[in-house]
Formats: sequence, structure tokens, C-alpha cells
Amino acid sequence: MQPQIVLLKEGTDTSQGKPQLVSNINACQAIVDAVRTTLGPRGMDKLIVDGHGKATISNDGATIMKLLDIVHPAAKTLVDIAKSQDAEVGDGTTSVVLLAGEILKQVKPFIEEGVHPRIIIKAIRKALQLCMDKINEMAVRIEKQSKEQQRSLLHKCAATAMSSKLIHQQKEFFSKMVVDAVLTLDELLPLNMIGIKKVTGGSLEESQLVSGVAFKKTFSYAGFEMAPKSYKECKIALLNIELELKAERDNAEIRVDNVKEYQKIVDAEWQILYNKLAKIHESGANVVLSKLPIGDVATQYFADRNMFCAGRVPEEDLKRTMKSCGGAVMTTANDITPSVLGRCDYFEEVQIGGERFNVFQGCPNAKTCTIILRGGAEQFLEETERSLHDAIMIVRRTIKHDSVVAGGGAIEMELSKILRDYSRTIAGKEQLLIAAIARGLEVIPRQLCDNAGFDATNILNKLRQKHAQGGQWYGVDITKEDIADNFQECVWEPSIIKINALTAASEAAIMILSVDETIKSPRAGGDAPMAGAPMGRGMGRPM
Repeated sequence: MQPQIVLLKEGTDTSQGKPQLVSNINACQAIVDAVRTTLGPRGMDKLIVDGHGKATISNDGATIMKLLDIVHPAAKTLVDIAKSQDAEVGDGTTSVVLLAGEILKQVKPFIEEGVHPRIIIKAIRKALQLCMDKINEMAVRIEKQSKEQQRSLLHKCAATAMSSKLIHQQKEFFSKMVVDAVLTLDELLPLNMIGIKKVTGGSLEESQLVSGVAFKKTFSYAGFEMAPKSYKECKIALLNIELELKAERDNAEIRVDNVKEYQKIVDAEWQILYNKLAKIHESGANVVLSKLPIGDVATQYFADRNMFCAGRVPEEDLKRTMKSCGGAVMTTANDITPSVLGRCDYFEEVQIGGERFNVFQGCPNAKTCTIILRGGAEQFLEETERSLHDAIMIVRRTIKHDSVVAGGGAIEMELSKILRDYSRTIAGKEQLLIAAIARGLEVIPRQLCDNAGFDATNILNKLRQKHAQGGQWYGVDITKEDIADNFQECVWEPSIIKINALTAASEAAIMILSVDETIKSPRAGGDAPMAGAPMGRGMGRPM
């Protein structure tokens, strides 16, 4: 017998072939089970506690997937698709994971029976192509209509996105706020121009949308209370300058032999600061915002001259102020001219809950807005922010790709029907595989029913019947525990979500199916002896 040649280092763990594939699929099932119950309007939330003991309550698929500490390499692909769905479309993160997991689950028996993964992959690709064509054909294009119609369409999409979140009771209130927020942005719809500030206390209904910039009152010094708290027609100086007396360097040394000399040094220092302040005052600005601290001397100086100042403003807030009020961020006080000042109609400092907020309204190039969220518990506020983020992303997507499909499992049932019909027209293994993927698509409506406690089998039978008769928009109606035409019920989703979700899910499934071996190297410096060095010799001893 030939001696066996091992190329891999000792301690490397390899597993191959069919058992490996099946175990990868099982690992993905475990992940899917973690987010399965969060789907839909009746979905449950997950409470995740990380290593530091910070608790997060969420039902946003991507958030949960990010927080799960997943070690299994194949299962990590599911986390990636959830993240990519979140980055690209913002919503549908749970659906994407469910779909990928379900496709794998449906093809698992075929793998156990020895069908080659490549054949399965080919079938998945074919099925995906059919689904894409069908979605593009079915999607209802929203013609560029009047502002009112566009607004109501966006409202419906935002409300659908929020109906599965914690704040679904207030979805009317918030969907209006989200649509208003997105419509104030410019053509590119940059996300970072919508600021979301959270203030604990108060009820959700007290949340408000500020068309302009609002940020928390920053750290302030004595003399601050004397500064006026509101201005009409206000001019804003945006600085990146430190306006306080610099502390001497610890190791600096100055030798002076009389008090006059010392006085000169002190005076020079004050003089530098006063020159800066005078220049800012001369520019005619009444609000001074700086990224760096503004000291007590400066604060008092500005207050005496009827000016408002805030130091240590976070950079993103400063940038948003610059975007909405115009002007430029200056790094020197020497050339502050009226042309670099920002302007807005009205500035005031208001009390919201326990926080003071600086609010700039009526900005000339207001391409930015701030949502100030109120609510009880901190975790509740964080989850509200995540829900709003999903809704904002949806509205942005709908404005860019203005075609919608019915939600609530309707589109999945229709695609499932198409695939099933197609599978009957072909021969060979592919027929079984495409039928299996068709069953896989039914996971979305089934899970919606399960999560709401309905009889899923009964409702799915009704849906299959309706779709076979041509009712292509029929989906699960959560409120009546029945089926309904979800297009008329205004359960709408941008078709891009579905396209993205199906593509990502198929890709993930294909990727997992195409792996037939995992090779895990032992960690360096662990139990394995160091490579190349014979054990037990000291360093530097001659051979």
C-alpha cells in the first residue's frame, strides 16, 4: 500500500462531500429559525444581549443578524445578504434570509439522494430568471403623476414598511413624517441629510419633523445664559477654530526677570483671542457655531454683544447646517466675510423633554431636515429609529424606481404559481427542482400566517386557488385572518425590494450549494507546535 500523503498541517479539520453540504444547510436553517418569527405585522421581537451586557430589542432582520455572533462559515453568507439588502433597499431583510434558507431546505432532500449540486444550481438560476421577468412584467409603474398622487403612493409604501415594526400603531403619523422628510431632500436623496435625534420622555406622537437643522445644546460655559435664545433673519458663522486661551505647554519654559515682561506675555495671549473675537463680531454674524470648544471668555464676549455661540458641535450637525443654511466652515478668523456666513429665517433654542435643542428653521437651501423622536424607554427609541430608517429607505427607493407590487405574500404566491406551471412543461430532474423552489417561495405567506397564529395550510390553499384563477394580487390579510386583494388594500412594496431579495437569496443559496469542503486551519500559536522550529532549543545557540 502506498503511504498516504498529507499536505495539510496537523490539526486542520476537513470534511468533504455530501455530509459537508448537508451540515452547511443545517447550519443555515438554524440561522433562519432565529429570525423566522420576526416577519410581518404580527412578528415577534428578539431581545439580544451582547458580550457587554447591552440589550437590544429589535425585529429588523439585519440588526438581529449583525448582533448574532455567528461562527459557522457557511451561515455567515446569510448575514451578508441581510446586510446587503439593508444597504441597498433598507427593508425586506428578514424575507431575504427566509427565502435563502427555504430554497436550501427544499433542495436538501435532492442532495441527500445524490443529485449533483451543479444541476440544482442551474435550476435555481433558471427559476430566478423566470421570477425576475415576471416581476418586471407585473409591477405597476407609477407614472410621474401630480404631487398629491405621488405623496399618497409614498405614504402607502412607508406604511407597509412600518406595519411590521414596533411603531405600527402610529404608522399613519410616522409615514407622513417620513415622506415629508424624504421629499425635502435634493435629487440624490442623501441619507445623512436626514438627522434623527432621540429624546427620552414624552409620547411617540410628540415626535416632530424640523425642516432644517436641530441639534442638542452643546457643552457651554459661564456667560451662556445671557446670550439671546432666538433670532429672526439670522447669520451663522461656522468655524473650526478653538476660541479659548490656550493652556501653556507643560514643558515650555520662559524666563522673565520682572513682572512687566510677564504681563506682556499674558497680554499678547489675550490680545490674540480678542482679535479673533472682534473679527467674528465684525462679520455681522449673530450665531457662532464651532466644532472646537468656545471658552468662557469668548462666551461672555459674545453674550455681551448679543450673539449666540455653541462650541463642540458634532461634525455631522455642522455639515448639515452648512448644507441647509449655505456658508462655509472657516478655519481662521481672518477672512470671515458676509459671503461665508450661513443664513436662516429663524433660529431659536427650545426645550424638548429634558434637553435643550438649537433649531434653525427657514433655511434658504433647506435640503435637510431633522426628525426628533420622543418615547419612553431608550431601547424603544432605538428600535423606532431603526424602523424609521427602513421606511426612509423604502420611500427613497420608491422615488427612484417608481414601480410597486402588492405585499403580504401576494407576489411570492404568484411567482410560485408561475414556477410550478413552468416545471410541468419540462422533463428531467429540473422539473422536480423548480417545483421545489416554487414551494420554497411559499415560505413568506406561510410565515406571515404562522406568526399571526392563523391556520397556514388553510390560507395557503385559498391563495393557491385564487392565484390559479388569475387573482394575481391576492395575499394574506392579517386583520381579517383571510385572503384579500392586497393591491386594493394598499399593501404595497417597491418592486426593487422583491427583485433584490430574490436575487440575493438565490445567490446565497447557490454559493452555499457550491461548497463541498471546508478546510479549517488551526489557529497559529495555539496547541500546534510552531512550524519549522524544532522544540526545545534555546535561541541563538549555535547548531
